[in-house]
Amino acid sequence: MSSFSKSPWVIHYDASSCNGCDIEVLACLTPGFDVERLGVINTGNPKHADIFLVTGAVNEQCREVIRNIYDQMPHPKVVVAVGACASSGGIFADCYNVAGGVDSVIPVDVYVPGCAARPEAIIDAVVQAVAILERKRKEMDAETVSKEVA
Repeated sequence: MSSFSKSPWVIHYDASSCNGCDIEVLACLTPGFDVERLGVINTGNPKHADIFLVTGAVNEQCREVIRNIYDQMPHPKVVVAVGACASSGGIFADCYNVAGGVDSVIPVDVYVPGCAARPEAIIDAVVQAVAILERKRKEMDAETVSKEVA
């Protein structure tokens, strides 16, 4: 078992939302759900994060912030779009200031449905993200070995 499956570090960013999904992300840390018992650590530094949780729809003001956080994260990394707004723009999709979901700026690996997304669904998405991290790590290792052999 690699270090990712033991202790994935998560960074959370609220693009522009009603804060419903943000509250549910925070609920995952409370004693009722206690995601930290699974080894998940919430960090504020993208350079330490493995998983990028984004809530809210993307607008022009936050587009560059999302890109900057993503670019600062080390490889491999996984992006999770939490809720309908982060997935597609949600109920705000037709607003003049909304550019869409997170996948309009960066690649998304896991989508969490809901408005607001349930804590159980968010935790399930983090578990899926850990599996994707494992796969990406193995692919990176295989590429490194093939480059060394060549």
